[in-house]
Amino acid sequence: MKLKICTVFVTCMLFTLLAQSQIPKVVCGSIERLADFQSKYVDARNVDVWLPPGYDAHKKYPVLYMHDGQMLFDSTITWNKQAWGVDGVLCKLLTQNKIKACIVVGIWNISNQRHEEYFPQKAFYSLPPADQQRMLDVGKEQQAPVFHHAPMSDNYLLFLVKELKPYIDTHFGTLSDAGHTFIAGSSMGGLISLYAICEYPNVFGGAACMSTHWTGIFTNKNNPLPQAILNYLKIRLPSPNNHRIYFDHGTKTLDSLYKPYQLQANSIMKAKGYTHKNFVTLEFPGADHTERSWRARLDTPLLFLFNK
Repeated sequence: MKLKICTVFVTCMLFTLLAQSQIPKVVCGSIERLADFQSKYVDARNVDVWLPPGYDAHKKYPVLYMHDGQMLFDSTITWNKQAWGVDGVLCKLLTQNKIKACIVVGIWNISNQRHEEYFPQKAFYSLPPADQQRMLDVGKEQQAPVFHHAPMSDNYLLFLVKELKPYIDTHFGTLSDAGHTFIAGSSMGGLISLYAICEYPNVFGGAACMSTHWTGIFTNKNNPLPQAILNYLKIRLPSPNNHRIYFDHGTKTLDSLYKPYQLQANSIMKAKGYTHKNFVTLEFPGADHTERSWRARLDTPLLFLFNK
């Protein structure tokens, strides 16, 4: 197991180095790379901005911020040869005249900080100190820790809200209000998308959380993290009057862990006043925890956010 984890990590790092030097190829629209985007809150990283076909800088477009940016567009330069194919799905929906043209901002992760940047920080620190340390110790005996250090997602969100979004709004034609600003991701990216709309409800009007990694680690057993997230959600879930939230999960591999927690989250959403008008939760039988699966159903959350 240790050798397998190390091999995957090395492969991921090699492809990350390759991707850093290449602009993703897209089937339509174009990519503008903000290389090594600097921040006072987090480490610098690439940001890939997808502009729709016929983009006009004098027009205004809604914006979708997406995590794991290096996995969104071009499977030839990803570590596992899979990608979301965001450009292809959007172009199909645009051709069918089903959605509004939008801008996608793909924010790269930093592989050895991904868990720390994406796990809801306030939920983590609501745990007793002993439980916090126990979670930080998971995997250390196998020299493959899940968390390399304590969560720092509050800083990651400050980077998005205080630095990246103002830059995007200044340099591209955007509709900058919350009603046209959305955030999306899968797995840990689903968690941080949920955290973002809860922490900054005046910035983000919609979130798509695919295969939300409620467990935080890779087991349900003796794991206090899901309940900490759900308890946080009960307190911080934003108003249903001007927010939309999408959830889904599959039933295979890691996704097989999520259903019990998703059902609890659904109950919290409904108790808060969310209805079918602003809340979707779906199960995809047979779908696993891969970019291939997220690509296959990406049209569903995109229609939910951008439907004409």
